[in-house]
Amino acid sequence: MSIQVKKVENKKDLKKFIDFPHSLYQGDPNYVPMLQMAAKEILSEKKNPFFEHSQVDNFLAYKDEQVVGRISAIRNNNYNDYHGSNVGFWGFYDVVDDYEVSKALFDVVAQWHSKHQFDAMIGPTNFSTNDTAGLLIEGFDRPPIVEMTYNKPYYQTHIEKYGFEKDMDLFAYMIYTKDVSDKSVRLAKMIQDRLAKKGINIRKINMKDFKNEVAKIKEVYNKAWEKNWGFVPATDKEFEFLAEGLKMIVIPDYVLIAEHEGKFIGFALTIPNINEITKSFKKGKLFPFNIIKLLMNKKKTDYVRIITLGVIDDYRKLGIEAVFYANIIQSARKNKIIGGEASWILENNEMMVKAAENLKGVKYKTYRVYTKSLSY
Repeated sequence: MSIQVKKVENKKDLKKFIDFPHSLYQGDPNYVPMLQMAAKEILSEKKNPFFEHSQVDNFLAYKDEQVVGRISAIRNNNYNDYHGSNVGFWGFYDVVDDYEVSKALFDVVAQWHSKHQFDAMIGPTNFSTNDTAGLLIEGFDRPPIVEMTYNKPYYQTHIEKYGFEKDMDLFAYMIYTKDVSDKSVRLAKMIQDRLAKKGINIRKINMKDFKNEVAKIKEVYNKAWEKNWGFVPATDKEFEFLAEGLKMIVIPDYVLIAEHEGKFIGFALTIPNINEITKSFKKGKLFPFNIIKLLMNKKKTDYVRIITLGVIDDYRKLGIEAVFYANIIQSARKNKIIGGEASWILENNEMMVKAAENLKGVKYKTYRVYTKSLSY
């Protein structure tokens, strides 16, 4: 049967695009459906601020009139402006175990990128590194933690057969609360007391002033991560969009802010692993009753995810990062959390890798972002 790749043109097509993974992964014990509401908002040109500066076209692959694959072709203008680069991206890639389908999808993306005269195509990113990114290549034995990707092992074979090469590996470390020594926690308490004498304080986020807190956190985020591989500054609207998406599941004990005389200088964001709850949500639907289940159980998860933990340049190596980790661990123990995933950590981020390993973290999942040059 011939393979046809068609652009998503209407609501009916978009529904197929969103729903395809549910049938593809049916029966997979490690699959966690993306929340339907979140998928619709991310892919909506009206709701997602990404579309104010960039462009995305989504495609579906058909075989015998059945959907057998999907992919997004992405033009991220802010990324190229920030890095002085000329590259295109791809994401939301899912496919049956048929290389010819993958080839057809990548051919369409390559043609799309060629029209924009990009030098290379990079992915998977959904749509940027501020969103979910990376292909799972190691650690298929456990479901993904919240806001991390999952895929079949054969995806790697398809991608590399097409000619993609590794751009960067992203690590996920599991830190078990029982393995962290009390000595580390006590040492961090001493560091925190010493920082306080310098006017540096660590506190929880103020949810009653959420909007202003988020605005200040954004400034730290854009400064602290500006030199990292793949980083692209989030616009005000993008950061607010991301924050609103997390607000419903945030637990203040796990969101920490470092201030020096009132100035934000660092923050750590940890969220409960709601995948443990949403795993059973059919097609990722929240309404009408699953939303209640989510809100009632968000404090009862076995795991959390440390999404971001950073400090601006002038305040690094003072021990603020260690204090963040220690406070998160203490809160996790109080809430009977088994472990926390620190992810993702760039393979070349020696400081963060060392910090995770010092806490006896185990590197248990690896994700990869690929690149392929385009020739004309």
